[in-house]
Amino acid sequence: MSIPFLKGHGTENDFVIVPDPGNALDLTPAAVAALCDRRAGIGADGVLHVVRSAAHPEAKGMAADAEWFMDYRNGDGSIAEMCGNGVRVFARYLQHAGHVTEGDLTVATRGGVKTVHIAKDGDVTVGMGSARLPEGDVTVSVGDRTWPARNVNMGNPHAVAFVADLADAGDLYTPPPFSPPSAYPEGVNVEFVADRGPRHVAMRVHERGSGETRSCGTGACAVAVAAARRDGADPSVTGTPVTYTVDVPGGRLVITERPDGEIEMTGPAVIVATGEIDAEWLENAVR
Repeated sequence: MSIPFLKGHGTENDFVIVPDPGNALDLTPAAVAALCDRRAGIGADGVLHVVRSAAHPEAKGMAADAEWFMDYRNGDGSIAEMCGNGVRVFARYLQHAGHVTEGDLTVATRGGVKTVHIAKDGDVTVGMGSARLPEGDVTVSVGDRTWPARNVNMGNPHAVAFVADLADAGDLYTPPPFSPPSAYPEGVNVEFVADRGPRHVAMRVHERGSGETRSCGTGACAVAVAAARRDGADPSVTGTPVTYTVDVPGGRLVITERPDGEIEMTGPAVIVATGEIDAEWLENAVR
């Protein structure tokens, strides 16, 4: 009558971790939303459903390359393609549970197979793949103010706007309007970015399906790519890697883009608690 869970975070982007190697649990959108409710549930930005790739229909094709699949859900129960902070915490869970040790591993996600390195100092580095930069002008708005934004896709969509002050982003409780609607037919994560120094920026983010979060890993990667292009740096042209430090409300991430397009994200990942979900409560919560 109980379901084991853990709680973890990566730069304060927090997750309920539900180990389910055989994919036996039916985690409906309502169940995920109930778990993530910060007053009536456990509370989190999202759920990391830990499943063996071979046991999940969306991941079977990746099972030869990655034993474990990160079935990630946003706080409102919707499915997301990727979560960069989530991958780091997912890897930390696998280490915590004894499935992996320090060093290299792979994790299957809806955004493809990700390479991960767990360092001895505790930081986790994730190979996030390469960014796509769709053509076309995009704008985002807060109140009566509008900014141009860079369209960056990291396996999920981002709109990156550079502002003078992070307070310009407002409260970020609701999704900032964007234009044109055709740029993001399934919604978008919106990052507001301010400069802090050479190759050093700070950001706030509205994550679709979760609202403002303390950190967004794919968003930090999108921000680093957008900042590099704004600053005239393109590793595929120069042949030299470029690294940006990205401050988020929950801490700091280091993002490196390599000449082959691969983007690496390094930051902390922490398991803070273990416990059990009352199955009867969960069943009643979704009725």
